[in-house]
Amino acid sequence: MPFFAKIQGWDQSQSAAWRFVERPSKSDTQMSAELVSIVMLLSLPALTAAQQPKPAPAAAPAPETVVAHRAGETRVNPKDGLTYVWIPPGRFLMGCSPGDTDCAPQEQPAHEVNITKGFWLGRTPVTQQAYKRVTGKNPSFFKVAEHPVEMVNWNEAKAYCAAVGGRLPTEAEWEYAARAGSIGARYGAPDEIAWHYDNSGFKTHEVGQKKPNAFGLYDMLGNVFQWVADWYAVYSSSELSDPTGPASGQLRMVRGGSWDNVAKIGRASYRGTSAPGDRNYNFGIRCVAE
Repeated sequence: MPFFAKIQGWDQSQSAAWRFVERPSKSDTQMSAELVSIVMLLSLPALTAAQQPKPAPAAAPAPETVVAHRAGETRVNPKDGLTYVWIPPGRFLMGCSPGDTDCAPQEQPAHEVNITKGFWLGRTPVTQQAYKRVTGKNPSFFKVAEHPVEMVNWNEAKAYCAAVGGRLPTEAEWEYAARAGSIGARYGAPDEIAWHYDNSGFKTHEVGQKKPNAFGLYDMLGNVFQWVADWYAVYSSSELSDPTGPASGQLRMVRGGSWDNVAKIGRASYRGTSAPGDRNYNFGIRCVAE
């Protein structure tokens, strides 16, 4: 015969639950005994909060895995298809290189800088092909897919880097990466590492055709200037850690020299300035990938 039972205390919330059980016919004695058991079950007091079973303590979170990257290690950013190189943390002398007689006043005084965190930096300047892939535009004067994009202002350079999941490098990060451990004015002979006024044929060139520096970065000097994040500021002689420049200003920084500058401009310490809205057919981009 059908048999219904409402059981109190079915779960920890003490909600009532109905169950339907199909049982074979039973004698009155069996039924009486069964009913007595049900009445006793219904009369049991509900468990108090203190009596409720205690949940097992949550397992301690696993320690965060720290990935150790090697200097010069590379990865491809799927958003722009460009290769980025791992730049390890370190210390360097920023500003006029020892023995460099071409230094301008804004490159002095040289001062110690500590880069405390490694970062991924574009192996080459951003190409026209990559810029068009991300923005749908190619503003360049010299329109060749594998040449560096140019004719971009600082705001557009910043927006591009953000769109690919990164940012512009700080001026200190840029110089640290350009030097790659070198203390000289440049990391090689000008004609071997850079496109400049005397060897460029007065135009940009395909990225990555000259010799790289010790970090495996191409065209850090020559081809196109590269916008960096900082506002211009006069150097201090104080030692600094991860400097980002002043909070405001009138001129942004460009670094590295270009195809239409003489070779002595293409030095690791050279500092160019321009208004954020300026465009030039020798102003390009290189991004840090976060």
